[in-house]
Amino acid sequence: MAPSHVLRCCQRGLAWIPVIFIALVVCWSYYAYVVELCIFTIPSTGEKIIYLVVFHLSFVMFVWSYWKTIFTRPVNPSKEFCLPKAEKEQYEKEERPETQQEILKRAASSLPLYTRTGAGAIRYCDRCQVIKPDRCHHCSACDMCVLKMDHHCPWVNNCVGFSNYKFFILFLAYSLVYCLFIAATVLQYFIKFWTLCRRKSAENCPKSELPDSHAKFHVLFLFFVAAMFCISILSLFTYHLWLVGKNRSTIEAFRAPVFRNGPDKNGFSLGFTKNIVQVFGDQKKYWPLPIFTSQGDGLIFPTRLVTTDPEQPTVVLPPNSFSDEVQQPSPPSESQNRLLCDNLQANDHLEIVTVKSDESETITMSTDSKS
Repeated sequence: MAPSHVLRCCQRGLAWIPVIFIALVVCWSYYAYVVELCIFTIPSTGEKIIYLVVFHLSFVMFVWSYWKTIFTRPVNPSKEFCLPKAEKEQYEKEERPETQQEILKRAASSLPLYTRTGAGAIRYCDRCQVIKPDRCHHCSACDMCVLKMDHHCPWVNNCVGFSNYKFFILFLAYSLVYCLFIAATVLQYFIKFWTLCRRKSAENCPKSELPDSHAKFHVLFLFFVAAMFCISILSLFTYHLWLVGKNRSTIEAFRAPVFRNGPDKNGFSLGFTKNIVQVFGDQKKYWPLPIFTSQGDGLIFPTRLVTTDPEQPTVVLPPNSFSDEVQQPSPPSESQNRLLCDNLQANDHLEIVTVKSDESETITMSTDSKS
């Protein structure tokens, strides 16, 4: 027991190395920009003031969002998703998977669950001993089930999920702004210092050239580091903006959630505008701030309950497209109607029309979205 406990503590300690590395780079960039560039290098007082004001604004927002992403604890499923004591003991004693599934189905009959496993079974975590809510996954690094889990990020040593996904998006946005501002303002001094370094003798340098001091090394490396991080963060930030617009997590982008009628990659998409509001909240004044404003509780997510892409206005399914093993879409239940009405309101309209003839049956699904 002792060796495993020590190993676990060592793993937790080593997990902070990427965060410490980022913190050291940020501290050095602050010193290099404020002291070496603004104080010792830039001759114009007005230019110094403007650069320092904008730099500190981006720096504060970047550090704030990064701090919130790191130290916001992931949210776990509530107690209602735990098996009752009697069912739990019966589940653990039972060896047949079919009987275990029957136990889980009885326990999950009163829970708002719309997704299943690839085989159509109830999603249950044997490690945490809970029925997984929709979009919930077990993180092996955090050793817990995380609501609306997106991924485990080693650069923040935390699991990105429902509780801190907005903070993570803002962290990427402000880190990109931070690096872009540094690269843009340092560029002209980078060129001057680079030219100065390439001079064979100081006699050939113009009088307006910057002095050959130790500041040039900080400025040169500052530009390289800022440009390097810009490239890497831009691709990641663009990808997560696309995920927000589609209302998908990173896990769902690689493996579509499975509903009653099968996998549906757009099952949780409510339209571009409502997808953004679900992550950032309905009050736009709080969007730029790393303050939790996401909608919902992480346990229940509204779904269109159709297997069509909401961006496609009309889809006609051909006759005999449903096999005996796959059931046709049934009318939404009362709880499902409530979720749809709360989120789609009067802007969206979902219509399912069944046209029957003597020879075939055609089901037409149409979605009209004003968002």
